Amino acid sequence: MTRNDNAVIGVDLGGTKVSAGIFDSTGQIVHKETLSIKNKQGLQVGDAILSLIAKFQKKIDVNGLTLSGVGMAVPGIYHSHEGSVWAPNIPGWDNFPLLDLITSNTPNSVQVVIDSDRACYILGETWKGVAQGCKNAIFLAVGTGIGAGILIDGQILRGANDVAGAIGWLAVTHPHLPDYKTFGCFEYHASGDGIARMAAAILREKQTFLKGSEQLNPDQITCEEVFEAYDLGDLNAKSVIELAIEFWAKASANLVSLFNPEMIIFGGGVFGPAIQFIDQIYAEAKKWAQPVSIGLVKFVPSQLETDAGLLGAGFLALKEKQ
Repeated sequence: MTRNDNAVIGVDLGGTKVSAGIFDSTGQIVHKETLSIKNKQGLQVGDAILSLIAKFQKKIDVNGLTLSGVGMAVPGIYHSHEGSVWAPNIPGWDNFPLLDLITSNTPNSVQVVIDSDRACYILGETWKGVAQGCKNAIFLAVGTGIGAGILIDGQILRGANDVAGAIGWLAVTHPHLPDYKTFGCFEYHASGDGIARMAAAILREKQTFLKGSEQLNPDQITCEEVFEAYDLGDLNAKSVIELAIEFWAKASANLVSLFNPEMIIFGGGVFGPAIQFIDQIYAEAKKWAQPVSIGLVKFVPSQLETDAGLLGAGFLALKEKQ
């Protein structure tokens, strides 16, 4: 980088943490940090985002660079016409005025671009990841929640009201439960929080879960602990993970039948430890999907691991200033 280079900041907001990176003009991440927002809500989360942006701007200034843009990936729904975010996994973000908050705290010369995390996931993969060169690809993101970044004929599918890809609400089982209204059926059972929720239900009923850890509090059990128990051979953990595999497979089959993608990319915090099940997910999906389409699609793990959303956010900012 030269001293006259521009730089942009990419921000990836999740349900429990916010990651940010400084990108140089060539698209390389030159600095990255992650901040926990667990147990924060409303403006507290907004303040955490602003603190990272301010910290990074100082770093950019010290290096003689010019901040030209901020790109941001957000969970839930970004209402582009209002500049507000609905994020069910962040308390107090029912209609949070994120665009105004950031633009009010950055110089007028800084272009701020916000999009859904699912759109940023697939943008990151097509820019720097496994989907480079693809025109039709889907990123299935499984973390605190579940979403899908959908690329069709080279364009991000956003829908009439920016809600396309909110596949946590896919109906993959029955009967309907009241909590599906908030989380969606698919997300309720098979997200990271959903896996912990299913494990907690078993723990409350049977009072045992995880080898040698019978005293676990069902209100505190985590998705990570369920995967650890699975690896130890715990039968209750196995039943929870097998249910999640079934749901991931059915949802993937539905996406394949609807969109005929070249590939489905599995990412987010749960894939991670669930990468080991991708072949099993594909085998199950073959039972449900359109047979020609499922025979041509690839199921692959993200090459970018937890950076897909961050890279997509950086791409947004870099693209906007070009």
